[in-house]
This record gives sequence, structure tokens and C-alpha cells, in this order.
Amino acid sequence: MTQSARLNFPAFTRLVIDALEAAHVEYMIGGSVGLLAWGEPRTTVDFDLAINLPIEQIYPLSQELIKRDMLVPFDVILDLLLMEQGDLPINAVHLYTGFKAELFLLRAGDDFRATALLRRQLVNLGAPLGEVYVQTPEDLILYKLRYYLLSSQTKHMRDIKSMLDTIGNKIEIAYLEQWIKHFNLSSAWYKAQTWTDAG
Repeated sequence: MTQSARLNFPAFTRLVIDALEAAHVEYMIGGSVGLLAWGEPRTTVDFDLAINLPIEQIYPLSQELIKRDMLVPFDVILDLLLMEQGDLPINAVHLYTGFKAELFLLRAGDDFRATALLRRQLVNLGAPLGEVYVQTPEDLILYKLRYYLLSSQTKHMRDIKSMLDTIGNKIEIAYLEQWIKHFNLSSAWYKAQTWTDAG
């Protein structure tokens, strides 16, 4: 069995970050891995990131991913970047383990993702990730509220509640409420604040 085949999920997440940093691509970690910074960790095999990828950085990123056993061709990334509608991510799948990272692209006109990238925070998540850029708790909450409305998956409510229980007094409520109003998330936000495991 090769060393790549023995790779665990935390080590895989570090590989993806290494590729982004080697290609000088601006990123922020979201999803359940980002939750490690602000709430109660939970088991996951999902790795979601948002990236700002100028055209001139596509080839370097493709090559850095390939070096780490994630075959993401240049032309596939370019097609996704030039796509005018939708929000399909770059899927970076590790050849020997099947672990996957979803890299969501900053697109023209997406003021929320642009703002979230500007607000990202450098946080030490411990080994093997170390110091990495993550979404702020406010932006992670907003994304999870939006995902909940799309999917009705209760994990998003539990994640938000764990963040509120952990760092609720440090959350920038004015910023949060501005985007809640913008995206019409008031009912989901109320539900998250009053969430129990019973629903």
C-alpha cells in the first residue's frame, strides 16, 4: 500500500491547502472544516473552500493539484471559471483515497463571496492543518443558513447553534443582520437561534 493510499482526511485537507498556497491562490475554508475554528467539531469527509482564482493562476493551481495526486486539468478549471451561470465547484478528488475538496470560485458580481474573502481570518486549527484562512463565524453562519434553505439538512442548524453556544457574544450581529435581510434569511435565522435536537 502506498503512502498516498494511507492518507487520512485531515492530511488530505492539508494537501489541498499546500497546493493553493504553492500556486499563490487566495482561499478561505468553510463548511464543517471551517467549523473547527468557531464551534463544536463533527466528523466529516467534506472539504469546502472558496477561492479567488485569476486566469493566470489556473495552470499553476492545476499543476500543484496534479503533483498531489488530484487530477484537475487546466481546461476543466477554465471552463468552470468562464461559466456564466451557476456555482459549480472545482472538484479535486484524490486518486488513491477518493477524498474530495470542492473549490468554489469567486465570480464577477458575487459581492457576498468577495466580502467574505476580504474578511477571512487566519486561525491555527492544530495539526495537521496549522495556520489557515477560514471564513469568519458570521459568514459561515450566513452560508449555512442559505444551504439550509436549499437542502433542509438539519446539520446546518446544529452547526450554527454550536457556533452561537461557543462564541455567540463575539459575533458581529450588525453585519450578520445586514446580509440576513439581503438574502431574506430571517425565518431560518430565528430557527437556528432556537434550534434543539428535537427540531
